[in-house]
Amino acid sequence: MGEFDGRAALVTGGAMGIGGGIVEAFAAAGAAVSVADVDAAAAAALVERLTAEGRRAIAVAGDVSSAADAQRMVQETAAALGGLDVLVNNAGIQPTASYMTAEAMDEATWDRIIDVNLKGQFLMAKYAIPQLRARGGGVIINVASVQGLQSQPLVPAYAASKGGSLSLTRNLALDYAAENIRVLAINPGTIDTPLARGAARAFGDEDELLQTWGAAHPLGRVGMPADIGAVAVFLASGGASFMTGEWVNVDGGYMALGAWAVGTQAD
Repeated sequence: MGEFDGRAALVTGGAMGIGGGIVEAFAAAGAAVSVADVDAAAAAALVERLTAEGRRAIAVAGDVSSAADAQRMVQETAAALGGLDVLVNNAGIQPTASYMTAEAMDEATWDRIIDVNLKGQFLMAKYAIPQLRARGGGVIINVASVQGLQSQPLVPAYAASKGGSLSLTRNLALDYAAENIRVLAINPGTIDTPLARGAARAFGDEDELLQTWGAAHPLGRVGMPADIGAVAVFLASGGASFMTGEWVNVDGGYMALGAWAVGTQAD
């Protein structure tokens, strides 16, 4: 019996990209996984593959920025998997058409990015916490970004949402520590995902830019979804039992560059 056998994890934006890597990692560790995504077909396809491999997995469809959807996805997960032990708030957006200054950004674009990236984490936590409490505690992991610490140009809403995610992580950690609910965050650097590739296409050649961005990281490459998945599993494990209210940079050393990271881009 592994540590995650008999435990259930819900991953938002879990059908592909970083979310898919996190789902794969928890499934490999023995957890039952709930793949939550607005792309119902992609979530179902991942679940079909995992179940064919002997994993326990379900798909739940919904928009994390909707309170009704968030509540339903948590309830469906707990009912199908017998409870909930880990929530990973991974769902996030950065539309390629939204790279602009605050002056140029329309209110609807600002609202949509903040609603998915930040409000969605609040709503999922709001409805997951009672389920975690019923299990005697649990873990919430918010996927933020290195852009919550430093920012590239032209992403005012995205940067604000990720900075807010880190502040929300600290607050939830304090409010629920006495109930054995730990809350942590992961700050990815540039990860090879559909989101990163979409950003690359907005600025030039996709593969060439990913190589350029990767070279800007001290480890000399972009990360992979599995890199984030491995850290998420660790943070939810007993090995991280004395960690809460903290974030971990999984960025190939990018933030260690500090002010020297001029003219480069991270996701």
